[in-house]
Amino acid sequence: MKKIEAIIKPFKLDEVKDALHEIGLQGITVTEAKGFGRQRGHTELYRGAEYVVDFLPKVKIEIILEDSQVERAVEAIQQAAQTGRIGDGKIFITSVEDVIRIRTGERGPEAI
Repeated sequence: MKKIEAIIKPFKLDEVKDALHEIGLQGITVTEAKGFGRQRGHTELYRGAEYVVDFLPKVKIEIILEDSQVERAVEAIQQAAQTGRIGDGKIFITSVEDVIRIRTGERGPEAI
């Protein structure tokens, strides 16, 4: 099993969610996040004063899935989240040792 964590632009969330649903993935966890990468934020003007916005709004998506689904999920996220501009985000893939469904006690792929 693998865990995919994707950091994307907030306005791309619905497109990514729909793309994952189309390939058969049902459960995702979404968290609002703030951060920056190479773009290092940007400056804004508010009431005549200029200030630096270091942390930009992002969305973090987490999915646990079987190894056989990883490539399709990554492609779906990448295609749906890409704008071609700086700050499109990142995808991280890590191994998951076990999953336990609290309600039934099921373990492993059956618990996903």
